[in-house]
Amino acid sequence: MLERFTSQARQVVMDARAERRRLRHDFIGTEHLLLALLDERVGAAGEILRGAGLTADGVRAEIERQVGVRPGGLGTADAEALRSIGIDLDAVRDAVEGTFGEGALEAPPQPGRRLWYGRRLPSSRLSRRARKALELSLREALRLNHRHIGPEHILLGLIREGQGLGALILARAGVDLDDLRRTIEELPPAA
Repeated sequence: MLERFTSQARQVVMDARAERRRLRHDFIGTEHLLLALLDERVGAAGEILRGAGLTADGVRAEIERQVGVRPGGLGTADAEALRSIGIDLDAVRDAVEGTFGEGALEAPPQPGRRLWYGRRLPSSRLSRRARKALELSLREALRLNHRHIGPEHILLGLIREGQGLGALILARAGVDLDDLRRTIEELPPAA
């Protein structure tokens, strides 16, 4: 499925991952996908969302209100205490991630579910609903006879999934999901 994603759609997933990390959430949820879709680089899907009155700051605030931000291992007071003795916590984090890779300081994801015959499914940082929304984006692209999956298909998948926090945020913002779907479907297919 990932081979059908346009570079913009891949960027949406990468940005959703970055938002998950910024908010210190365990999984990428539909709310992170929605937040990533508001980026100006996304194109038409982002323009439609911004035209409906959504802003990245507003969506981020609603996510924080609904889910919260998980505190990091060290608080502001800890960082100040370390800074007073010449240790820059941000520089230490950057050095560790530069050496061992992005997310090296995060707890490892939980192992995948065990199947009945003993094997494990691979672990993912995608929530069940976010994974479903991305699967539905493929179905939406196929339904529209498009050969690719773009950000607009991810938005359609998020709407079609309908139960995640992303859809709830859209509804609470007063966005009519049926009108949003029709507007997206009227877009000419991207190359």
